[in-house]
Amino acid sequence: MALSSLAQSKKQKTGDPLTGIDTLLNRILKDQQVAGFAVAVVKGDQVIYSKGFGYRDVENKKPVTPNTLFAIGSSTKAFTSGLVGLLQKEGKLSYDGIATSYLPQLKFYNDNMNNQITVRDMMCHRTGLSRYDLSWFIFNTSNRDSIIQRVRYMEPTAAVREKWQYNNFMFLAQGMIVEKLTGKTWEQNIKEKFFDPLEMNRSNTNIFEFEKDNDASLPYTINDKGAIEKIDYFNIDGMGPAGSINSSINDMTHWLKVWINGGTYQGKEILPTSYIREAASSQMVRGGGLPAKDNDIYLSTYGFGWMINSYRGHYMVEHGGNINGFSASVSFFPTDNLGIVVLTNQNTSSVPEIVYSSIADRVLGLKNIDWNGRARKAKAEEKEKEKAAKKTAENTRVLNTKPSHPLKDYDGLFDNPAYGVINVSFKNDSLFAMMGKEKILLRHYHYDVFSISGIDKKGKIDTAESDLRFNFISGQDGKLEGISIPLERGMKPAIFTCKPRTVELSAAALESYTGSYGEKGMAKVYLKGKTLFVSVPGQPEYETISVGNDTFNFKNLKGFSLKFEKKEDISKALSVSFIQPNGTFKQVRQN
Repeated sequence: MALSSLAQSKKQKTGDPLTGIDTLLNRILKDQQVAGFAVAVVKGDQVIYSKGFGYRDVENKKPVTPNTLFAIGSSTKAFTSGLVGLLQKEGKLSYDGIATSYLPQLKFYNDNMNNQITVRDMMCHRTGLSRYDLSWFIFNTSNRDSIIQRVRYMEPTAAVREKWQYNNFMFLAQGMIVEKLTGKTWEQNIKEKFFDPLEMNRSNTNIFEFEKDNDASLPYTINDKGAIEKIDYFNIDGMGPAGSINSSINDMTHWLKVWINGGTYQGKEILPTSYIREAASSQMVRGGGLPAKDNDIYLSTYGFGWMINSYRGHYMVEHGGNINGFSASVSFFPTDNLGIVVLTNQNTSSVPEIVYSSIADRVLGLKNIDWNGRARKAKAEEKEKEKAAKKTAENTRVLNTKPSHPLKDYDGLFDNPAYGVINVSFKNDSLFAMMGKEKILLRHYHYDVFSISGIDKKGKIDTAESDLRFNFISGQDGKLEGISIPLERGMKPAIFTCKPRTVELSAAALESYTGSYGEKGMAKVYLKGKTLFVSVPGQPEYETISVGNDTFNFKNLKGFSLKFEKKEDISKALSVSFIQPNGTFKQVRQN
């Protein structure tokens, strides 16, 4: 009897560790309320599991398959750093070379950063820059040169190499260095160096190609009512090297094989073994702390495009990905020859972590943990915390206050060069704003602070207010000077400075302002091309900008402007008033 029991125990241990896993994964699909997901497991050089769950298209009940395309988001980063690794092998760059020497258009906040930051620093997030994600996310553009220019205005929150801080711009910079040194786009390099030799025939880097695919998943989120809701695809081709790859679990198993097998795929070197070792090793500490409840070893570092962790005593290399409507995780366990990829078409979902943890427990022969149950409990607790936080925020609101200006005075353009321009407009007794392509409604909260709500393409206003609030700032003269917005946790609010709306004027209209004004015609107003200039004795000439209503602001002199007096029956301006901080001075036309 004892021998029989022993034989049965051995049989269970040597059998398929994933037997019955489908039941659990279907339960996760239901309990976590996701549209769909796909998961594949690689052991050594073999795919031991590959399956889809749920729907890639909920409305039409089209199922997820192992070949269904998903956006993998930041799991793209390991590909981008891999290209840098190939350039290092070819001798075209050094990880420890100064980043700006390879990409001259890349400039940091100060010379100390320009002279210190290396390619390696960018590869492992230790440049001193925090995320600045709303810069590329809200003020989105396909122009990489335009995006990289914003870096010079990003104020560091730590010294170089002092602190690990995730920053997507640094992976854009790596991609642009690759473009500069190869003479080919990042997209071409990804296809030629990885997709083609790895037979990743389903994978692409283009959202429009993704959309047209006949087995592409649609993006989903959970709406305010707790229901699964389809959302729009989000094009991040400008920030492509940080996260624009779209792939399937079957394709991603080929990528995992490279990392599990020391850089080779079907006997062919894809990445140097030396690079694999360095990229999957600790380059920068992410955070310290004691082991987690179920971990007997604590490890929290970053390699090159990879998070380095310990999973219940096993060395784990992983990177997640999140982009509108999609969540992903790609991981491997080097000493266990194990790789797991989980892709889902659900916004900021915990499913990838729940699934890879549940699978790792079984394949690594660990005692199973109810990760699904824990996630359900954590989600319920998070909802309670959100309710409490919302209640606390409402308690800080000061009732019965009014804005310091008429609403129409808040109309204007507000610029921050690290982000972009916010266009605030007054229409039908309400304030609206455009932030990138996002249209929002501003509602008075208290004093000069306004809460914001999104407006969709159909003009429907989101019932939920954002945690972000606009705090309008006035100068000593009482005029509005900017908007203060807390865009990043732990950082001082970003200031968007008021800039005038320029008004295009014809040459004839501009000519009507030219002439000599004041005693003995001391003030000269004249044209250079299509720009109006003014000069007074003993001072440099001043360039002006037309802001309408016969008013011109001095381009490079804050608080100074010209206001002309005109009459309809007279072609030339009668006088000009110099408006400046210490007063207004009227000068009559002399000729």
